[in-house]
Amino acid sequence: MNFFEKEALIRQKAEDFENASAETVIEWAVRTFPNITFACSFGAEDVVLVDMLQKISPKTDIFYLDTDFHFKETYETRDRLVAHYGLEFVQVKPLSTPEEQAAEHGDELWKSDPNACCNIRKVEPLTRILGKYEAWITGIRRDQAPTRANAKKVEYDTKFGLVKFNPLASWTSEDVWNYIRSNEVIYNPLHDRNYPSIGCEHCTRQVMPGEDPRAGRWSGTEKTECGLHK
Repeated sequence: MNFFEKEALIRQKAEDFENASAETVIEWAVRTFPNITFACSFGAEDVVLVDMLQKISPKTDIFYLDTDFHFKETYETRDRLVAHYGLEFVQVKPLSTPEEQAAEHGDELWKSDPNACCNIRKVEPLTRILGKYEAWITGIRRDQAPTRANAKKVEYDTKFGLVKFNPLASWTSEDVWNYIRSNEVIYNPLHDRNYPSIGCEHCTRQVMPGEDPRAGRWSGTEKTECGLHK
């Protein structure tokens, strides 16, 4: 399939999938693009997709970006998912250790230049791992942020040069939690402590009542995305 054929197929399937279930999107994705991977951050949406993938295509690769700065609860959630499903997550690390980063860029780069920190610890590792695949699955939802409002359930990711599937794009937070409860899915306990969106420990705080769900990410800066999603 050449680029133009793939582009036409993606446009058509984006229309076809608009009212389709997340499972339908995943089933087509893994069948059409066997060389596909899922990027898991161990947040609520992503554990839903882990559960779905284990039921639909348990051999599909699932990776996570290990920034070295995750909450201990995030690593514990990873370990609980491994034990429960018997799966293996692909660990993707930055090229620099925290110590090497501090030596080159100064201590607490996440404070002085959060974009640079995300580029080192997230964007570069993601670019490296996605280069091995022709498609990827993410847990983004349209109502998470204005930058995600136009996400389609399948689209061409111009930033990384591959097909991108967002099976939960049309879901609400209530949809996510209904699935978690009804399927008894393991989830990060930080969600029960006013952390609706969980990133690195240095750049994530609790969200107070009435605040935007992503207000806890890079609080006090103009930054709203880590650079993984265009």
